[in-house]
Amino acid sequence: MKNLMQKLAFLFLLLSISQFSFGQKSSIKGTISDGKLPIEFVDVVLKNTSDSTKVASYAVTDASGNFLLENVLSGDYKLQFKLIGFKTFTQKVKLNGAPISMGNITLQNDTNLLNAVVVKSQRKQIEKTDGGFIFNAVSNITQAGGTATDMLKNIPTVSVDADGGITLRGKSPMILINGKNSAITNMDQIAASSIESIEVISNPTAKYDANAESGIINIKLKKNNQSGMNGAVVLGGGFGAKGRLNSSVLLNHKTDKWNFGLGYDNRFAGRTKKIKGERTNYLIDDEHFINQNRSDQRTEGLQNLKFNIDFSPNERNSFSFEALGNMESQDNDETLHTLVNTNTNQFFSNNVRHSLELERSKVGELAFSYDRKFADDRKSLNANITSSFNKHRENTDIDTFYYDQYNTQIGDAFLQRTHNYEHENISNAIVNYAVPVSEKSIIETGYKGTFRFFNSDFQSADMVNGEYVVNPLVSSGFKYNEQINAAYGMLNSFIGEEENPKWKYNLGLRAEQVSNNGKTANNSDNFSNHYLKLFPSASLQMNLASDQSVKIGYSKRINRPDLDDLNPFIDITDALNPHGGNPYLKPEIIHIAEMSYNKDWSKYSFSTNAFYRNATNTIRQYAELRDNGVIFLSPQNIGSTITYGLETIFNLKPVGFYDANISITAFQQNINASNLAQDVVNNAFSWYGKMINNFVPWKGGKLQIIGNYNSALATAQGKRIPIYNVDMGFQQKLGRGNARLGLVVTDMFNTLESGYKNNTLLFSNNRTSKSDTRALMVTFAYTFKSDFKEKLLENQFSTE
Repeated sequence: MKNLMQKLAFLFLLLSISQFSFGQKSSIKGTISDGKLPIEFVDVVLKNTSDSTKVASYAVTDASGNFLLENVLSGDYKLQFKLIGFKTFTQKVKLNGAPISMGNITLQNDTNLLNAVVVKSQRKQIEKTDGGFIFNAVSNITQAGGTATDMLKNIPTVSVDADGGITLRGKSPMILINGKNSAITNMDQIAASSIESIEVISNPTAKYDANAESGIINIKLKKNNQSGMNGAVVLGGGFGAKGRLNSSVLLNHKTDKWNFGLGYDNRFAGRTKKIKGERTNYLIDDEHFINQNRSDQRTEGLQNLKFNIDFSPNERNSFSFEALGNMESQDNDETLHTLVNTNTNQFFSNNVRHSLELERSKVGELAFSYDRKFADDRKSLNANITSSFNKHRENTDIDTFYYDQYNTQIGDAFLQRTHNYEHENISNAIVNYAVPVSEKSIIETGYKGTFRFFNSDFQSADMVNGEYVVNPLVSSGFKYNEQINAAYGMLNSFIGEEENPKWKYNLGLRAEQVSNNGKTANNSDNFSNHYLKLFPSASLQMNLASDQSVKIGYSKRINRPDLDDLNPFIDITDALNPHGGNPYLKPEIIHIAEMSYNKDWSKYSFSTNAFYRNATNTIRQYAELRDNGVIFLSPQNIGSTITYGLETIFNLKPVGFYDANISITAFQQNINASNLAQDVVNNAFSWYGKMINNFVPWKGGKLQIIGNYNSALATAQGKRIPIYNVDMGFQQKLGRGNARLGLVVTDMFNTLESGYKNNTLLFSNNRTSKSDTRALMVTFAYTFKSDFKEKLLENQFSTE
C-alpha cells in the first residue's frame, strides 16, 4: 500500500511538472502597417506546424493595426497575416510561456494576383483596382431600408436618374450578381442590407463578357466566413409620404471544414408619385395641345432569403453551394387626367383613366462553385454552375371616364383588363484557369456558357356587353431563346522587379458565338440571329513610382439588346404614350480607348480617366408621332455615336475626424442618326458628380452627407432635365459596440425629380416626374458575438 501511494505521488508529480512545462500559456501581440499607415481588418491566424489545418488562435487587427492572441499553449506555430490586396505574410514562432511582441510588421501590396492599389485615405470605402474600384457597402450610412438602386445613387462615377435608370458614362452597364448573370434585372429587387460590396469595372478585359459597352457593375451579396457561431439583427422604420419598414437577420456557423450561413431581409414601403406632361402636335389640328396629370399610390414589398454551405476538406480545395430566394410585390393605384385642346386652344376631349396594377415576382437562384489552390499561388482553377428562375405576373384593371368641356360625364366608362405573365431562366457554366508561364508572366484562359429561355403571355381585353373580349390585335405570346458560348485567353506580365514593376501589360482575346431566336404566338414577329465575333483587349501600365502610375488601354465591346428592348408587347396604361419593344434590333459594336493616371499621397489620392468610345448601330429610345395623335416610344438603332470624356475621383483625409470622396464625369456625345430623321439631336455635352463627406464628431459616432448632381442628359430627340439631391446619415455605437443606432434622411431638400424635354419637327413634349423621395428612417442593429465582422451588419452601420 505504501509503495502504491509512493507511485501515485510520483505520477502526480510528473503530471504536475508536465503541466507546468508543456501547459504554460503565452500571448502574441504586434502592429501591422503598409509601411506608412496601420491596416485594419487583417486576419491574424496561428496554426500548429504539425497540423496546419487546425487553427490554434485567431484575431483581427483594429483601427490602429494592433492585434493580440491570448491563452496560447506552448509549442511551435506558424503565424499568418492575410488581407485581400496584400501578400500573405507567414512567420514561424516558438512559444514557451513568455509573452511575445512581434513589433511592427509591414505587408506588401499584392501586385501579381489582384493588381490592386487600395486608396489609403478611404480603405474601408473604396478600393482601387486595375479595372475600376470596389465600393464597400458598409461605408454607406445614407440608404437605410433602401434598395440596390438607392445604393448605386451614392457610388462614384455611377449615375442614377429619379426613375431608377442606371448609367456609366452615359450608357447602361452590364449588371452582375455575385459575378454572374441573373434573372434579377430590377435593382429594386435587392435590399441594400443584402449588399456587401459593389465593384465598378469601367474598362473590362477579355476575361469579362463583351456585352458591356460602358462597363460592368458587380453586386456582391453578404457572406460571412468567421469561425464559430455569429449573428446579427437589424430593425428599421420611418416614413416618407407613407410608412416604411425593413429588417434583416443574419446567422453563420463555421467549423474547420464547414461553413453554414443563413440570411433573411425584407423591405415594405408606401410610395407616391406625381407626373405632369405637356405636348404639342404641330401638324394635327384637333389633338393639338395635350395636358396630362398623373397621380400614383404604390405599395412595395420585398423579401430575400439566402443560404450557403461551404466545404473545405483541405487547404487546396473548397466547394460551395448558394441559394437565393427573392419575392417582390408592387400594387400601383394610378389616376391619369388628360385634357386635349385644338390648335385654336378650344376644347376637344377630356378623360380620366384609372388603373390598378398588381405585380408579383418570384426569383430563385442556385449556384455551385469549386476552387482549387496550388503550391504556386499564381496558379488557380475555379468553376461554377448557376441557374436563375424568374416568374413574373402583372395584372391591370383599367377604367376610363369621358367628360365634356363642362366636366359632365359622357356615357359609360370604358373598361379594359390586361395581364402579362413571364417565365425566365438564365443558366451559366464558367471555368477559369490561370497558370504561370515564367517568373513574370501568367496566362489566363476560360470558358463561359450563358443559356437564356424566356416565355411571356400578354393579353388585353375590352369590356363588350358585360363581358371582357380579348383584343387579338394587341394580344399574343412571345418566346425567346438565347445561347452564348465564349472562350478567352489573356496574358498578364510585367517588366522590372516583382515587388515594384516598372511596366505591366495585358493582352487578351475573347471569342463569342451567339445564337438567338424569338417569335410571337401569332407569328407577327419572327426572327433569329447567329454570329461569331472576336473581341480583343490590351493595356499597358507604367509605374512612375510606387504610388504613381499611367495606363493606356483598348477594347472592343458589343451591346446586345436586352429582353425589354426585344419584347414587342405594347404597354397601353397611358393611351396617348404607349411603349413597347423592337424584336428587330441589331447589336451595337463599340471600340473603346482609355488613358488613366493615378497618384497617392499620405492624405490624398487622385485618379483620372480619359475615354473615347465609337459605336455603330447605337440603340436609343425613339418617339414616333402617329396619325391618331399617339406618341409611340420604342428602342431603335439610331446610327453611330462618338463619345469622349473625362472621369475623375479625388479622395482626401485632411484631418482625423473628416474624409471625403469627390467624383466628376463629363462627356461629349456626337450622334449621326440620318437613317431615322433629320431632327435627331446630333451633339450634346453632359456631366454628373457627387461628393461623399464623412465626419467623426465623437467616439463611436459617424455622420455622412452625400450630394449628387446630374446635368441635362442628351436623348435621341431632346434631353433629360438636371437632377440633384442631398442625403444624410448618422450612426452611433451603443454599449461595447455590439449595438448601433442609425438615423437617415434621404433627399433632405426634396429636390429629386426626373423629366425630359423633346423637340422635333412634328411635336414637342415636356414631362416631369416627382416621387416622395424625401424620407426619414431610424434603424437599430445588434450582433450577438463580438467577432462578427462589421461588414455583415446593415449597410448603414460601420466603424469610424
